[in-house]
Amino acid sequence: ISSFKNILYFQAGLGILANMSLLCFYIFIILGHRPKPTDLISCQLTFIHIMMFLIGGDLLLTNIFESLNIDNDFKCKATFYISRVMRGLSICTTCLLSVFQTVTISPSTSSLAKFKQKLKKYMIHVFLCIWSFSLSYSSSRIFYVRGFTNVSETNQMQVTKSCTLLRMSSIIRVFIFTVTTSRDVFLVGVMLSTSAYMVIILCRHQRQCMHLHSIRHLRASPEKRATQTILLLVVFFVVMYWVDFIISTTSVLLWMYDPVVLSVQKFVVYAYPTISPFVQISSDNRIIIMLKLMHSKHQQRF
Repeated sequence: ISSFKNILYFQAGLGILANMSLLCFYIFIILGHRPKPTDLISCQLTFIHIMMFLIGGDLLLTNIFESLNIDNDFKCKATFYISRVMRGLSICTTCLLSVFQTVTISPSTSSLAKFKQKLKKYMIHVFLCIWSFSLSYSSSRIFYVRGFTNVSETNQMQVTKSCTLLRMSSIIRVFIFTVTTSRDVFLVGVMLSTSAYMVIILCRHQRQCMHLHSIRHLRASPEKRATQTILLLVVFFVVMYWVDFIISTTSVLLWMYDPVVLSVQKFVVYAYPTISPFVQISSDNRIIIMLKLMHSKHQQRF
């Protein structure tokens, strides 16, 4: 268990470092240059991933609460609530990124083309709706979480070092499970649908380029690279999400959370926030150019 904890801490440190670097880049682009429409979405997603590591990884709030001697029950409710909000925002924002990129690369003859300007215009409104929904939906969970007291009690299940999940009535459990599953299945379905549509567009574009035999057209355009990146992120997110969903559902149904299973689940949950910034950094030419310029300036000084 201790060696696996070290792996989780290394994963969290690597994820925070990568996401902080990416967040600084997006802030620099948004404030100082002409940002792409997807930059604002990616910036929010990066911020969400940082918060997931700091709160869910027991790195930030736990140390603050311990130093301030805050009640364990309040600490548990706060960390659990914020971590659930961030996980909900993660799936919603990833879905929004997939939808926006699909609309962006859709042909002018497509029915989706008319939404291009509308999405840009109402982007802030969409963000507000996503945050409002996530904040309000996750608030119901705090009534069924409390600080860890006695593991021998049958009406509670330990889910972290200091938190326990209280047993719910069958009606409430079914209701929460149904609402959560419906939301996530809908969002994952939208992501898979938009991904399939993007693959069709890319294949069609590739065939057109091969038909024209143009080397210039065969080069990957920024839109194509961005689409391939988002496709990779969506596929990876969906796989990691369903693994996490199976572990969580099984544990709640069996009313048993083994420490090893909990550690594996944490690793799965934070795999996407750890990998995604590296995928984005390696596929964005603007970041690569900026890093080369910084490297050349550093060499000139020394």
